[in-house]
Amino acid sequence: MKVVGVYSRNQTAAEQFAAARGIRAFPSLESLLDEVEVVHICTPPVTHEPFSIAALKRDKFVICEKPLTGYFGDGSPDFHGDRFPKQVALDAALASVERILEAEAASRGRLLYAENWVYAPSIQKEREILEKTKGQILWIHGEEAHSGSHSEEYAFWKFCGGGVLIGKGCHPLTAALYLKRVEGRTRLGRPIRPKMVSARTHAITRLPTFVDMGHIRCDYYDIDDFSMIHIEFEDGMIATVFASDIVLGGVHNWLEVCANNHRTICNINPNTAMLTYNPREEYFKDIYVVEKIGTKQGWAFTSPDEDWMTGYPQEMEAFYRTIAYGEPLESDSRLAADAISTIYSAYVSAEQGGKAVPVRTFD
Repeated sequence: MKVVGVYSRNQTAAEQFAAARGIRAFPSLESLLDEVEVVHICTPPVTHEPFSIAALKRDKFVICEKPLTGYFGDGSPDFHGDRFPKQVALDAALASVERILEAEAASRGRLLYAENWVYAPSIQKEREILEKTKGQILWIHGEEAHSGSHSEEYAFWKFCGGGVLIGKGCHPLTAALYLKRVEGRTRLGRPIRPKMVSARTHAITRLPTFVDMGHIRCDYYDIDDFSMIHIEFEDGMIATVFASDIVLGGVHNWLEVCANNHRTICNINPNTAMLTYNPREEYFKDIYVVEKIGTKQGWAFTSPDEDWMTGYPQEMEAFYRTIAYGEPLESDSRLAADAISTIYSAYVSAEQGGKAVPVRTFD
């Protein structure tokens, strides 16, 4: 694969990005699509549907970052993400999913869902264990948390389709959905899908009682910064997923699988591949330790290759092999669709005080 160029609505930023990498800055999405076979959509979630459909209509392969799509408001200038019925968001998100799936079905291209957790080495090792031992997953427990996103757009529902539940919760959730699919196709010849979800969401940093000490991002406009969801699958087994923007000490990414014949703890971040002790902050001033650690002084879970541990290079290699050679795809549009359906059903549940809500799945 050869990277040809980049498109951004901010042409100045696109030109600077392109110049630094020796590639082209295209003046429009259409001009870029005319000259490539594959497009990687790394823009805010509000743009995922139109960009994906535009590429699929031109028979391009689409690598779409997470989340796949969502509900981004009614377009009014005073839209506020925590002041509308969440059933509206669920209905709109599912309609968006349907449009993307219809575009893919009519295309010679394909949508590849860029959920790096699926390709993290520990998750793929658990896939191997499930396939070779034919284990039954009884309970999955997962979490993604840290002290807040760097993205300015992340503070607004209208750009990201929600808060931490979709922005961070999509990762452990999709990994859980994926592993139940693996179990199902191994033992039963078909994926095991989510059936019901219940949830609670909170906006801790927007409470008047929250005390800001300067370590946790707290400028969110209308989104949740803590969520917990409970999923029941078709076979009656369960998963619980936490997502939070109020955790210090770096990124906390992990998934625990409790099966009938084994137990696995996938420590994506932090992990003990490397531990360092640094007595003075300035010693490590030019050394990358680990994402969002806050300080480089003292003991740290220094990551020798953070991208590898989180599955990014493995994800891209797998996608390119699918595109070039037709190899089976582990993270596809149906997995993405089930994740979106579960997430927005969870928002409905949270609005209803945690009542269980059915999850629609896409075949």
